[in-house]
Amino acid sequence: MNSAKLIVAGVVLAVLALLVQMSFFVIDPTKQALVTAFGAVKGKPRSEPGLYFKWPWEDVVRMEKRLLHIEAEEFELIAGDQKRLVVDAFARYRIEDPLKYYQATSNVEAIFRGQLGNLINGNIRRELGTVPLQAVLSERRGQLMTDITDMVRGPALREYGVRVVDVRIKRAELPRENSEAVFNRMRTQREQEARQLRAEGDEESQRIKAGADRERIVLLSEARRKAETLRGEGDAQAIKIYAEAFGRDPQFFAFYRSMEAYRQALGGSGTTMVLTPEGDFFRFFGSTGGHPAAAPK
Repeated sequence: MNSAKLIVAGVVLAVLALLVQMSFFVIDPTKQALVTAFGAVKGKPRSEPGLYFKWPWEDVVRMEKRLLHIEAEEFELIAGDQKRLVVDAFARYRIEDPLKYYQATSNVEAIFRGQLGNLINGNIRRELGTVPLQAVLSERRGQLMTDITDMVRGPALREYGVRVVDVRIKRAELPRENSEAVFNRMRTQREQEARQLRAEGDEESQRIKAGADRERIVLLSEARRKAETLRGEGDAQAIKIYAEAFGRDPQFFAFYRSMEAYRQALGGSGTTMVLTPEGDFFRFFGSTGGHPAAAPK
């Protein structure tokens, strides 16, 4: 009997502990919560961190208080100057009214994200469709993003209890086929510029080489002229010295010229000469003092 009572008491205590556990919930600083019973919201949203009470049959729906991030689907649009653009955007938002958010989405995040993605793409398409591509790539981009954010914050999101903090374009560029065409055109232009610069360089090189060759010919001609002038002056000076030397001592001059003739004729060149010893060519061979030998009688 006592054992049965203990078992009953244990079961009762377990049920009470379970009921106590199911009657309290905790909200941390990053969350906010709604208490629902059979799908209906009970009471006000709980946004302050702490320990709260609820009836065991009630449920707790928690939502983020922090900034949330959404990546919109990439899409293509036509800018104000009729140029095609591929745009990839994102947005940051915060749930400010959990009750409205729950009533509009039943806490199904995909429902709201789909609506927000459509709003982002539609307003970006509307705003960028009125400005040229250059505006998207210039300092005007910041103002465009501010205008798009204001449009996204419009009445369409008020029923969700959400506030969009900002919308940003992550990437805005030409479609791939356009980018390739632009790249090919730029490459062709650069190749043309390279060929033009190379041709101008070759022309300048030929001009410099022609100028250098012309200057070389002038310098060589001038050098030859000066060399011939100096050589002529040297020859004239030599002739003058020879003439003065011959005039001072004709006999020595004849001896010197004969010695030069002997050196050139008998210098070991292998030349064979057949002459008589009594000839005038050997007239100094029989002399030891530089005077011609006496002719034989």
